[in-house]
Amino acid sequence: MSLGITTSLDNWNVSNNCVERLTDNIPYTSAHPDDALVLVGPPRYSSISDMDKLYPIGLLQQFSYQQGRQVAPMQTIGSGRAYFTTGKSTVSFNMARLFVKGPNLLRALYKNAEAVGVKVSTPNAFGERPVSQGATNFAINLDSELFLIPFGIAVHYRDKSNNPMGGVYMESCMIQSYQSGLTAGQAMIMESVSGMADRLFSIDVDSTQAGGFPTGSPNTESESSTVITDKVFGAKFDGLTQENELRG
Repeated sequence: MSLGITTSLDNWNVSNNCVERLTDNIPYTSAHPDDALVLVGPPRYSSISDMDKLYPIGLLQQFSYQQGRQVAPMQTIGSGRAYFTTGKSTVSFNMARLFVKGPNLLRALYKNAEAVGVKVSTPNAFGERPVSQGATNFAINLDSELFLIPFGIAVHYRDKSNNPMGGVYMESCMIQSYQSGLTAGQAMIMESVSGMADRLFSIDVDSTQAGGFPTGSPNTESESSTVITDKVFGAKFDGLTQENELRG
């Protein structure tokens, strides 16, 4: 009996169906940190004319973002039912990076600002200097006017087949806090920042590199995810195509 998909109570089959989708190919069609990339860019996504204006933030060990909004329950006299009013959503983010030779985390976050003419390492360019002349790659002073400049953060997701899964852009990001510390016997020193953004939204992702398998392999027909999927799992086992057929 072929593998099916449970789409409702009417076709629920514990022994022979997956729930919602086929799962045999999940190991290489699921998102993974190795196949995600975090980049810094302009404050507003609309100002990006090409992807060269986005700069990858390397050596990240942790990155997270959250979105929330205030929801207030309300009632009216004469009814036991509740309704809700909502406020604007707020966006926050956190990231941690290995402290290593080269631009530190705060310096890396302002790569885009420097690329468009902000002279981060120029003496007396700011009332409160962000870097010193002896350590121009180490930015640290959040009182500096440099950190009044907002920036954008992009996150691109791909699966192990190198197919795009989605992307998000956070606009007008501002840093709230910076943390670093030392502990005897630790294997590394980390830096971390937290901040807020004006908004986030889904963005188009590049699909021209789709088809490599596994990640990083040449995008040739003989190595494409569809060909390998057909060989391993049988013809037409190509994600949504077969799922839609099984859903009827």
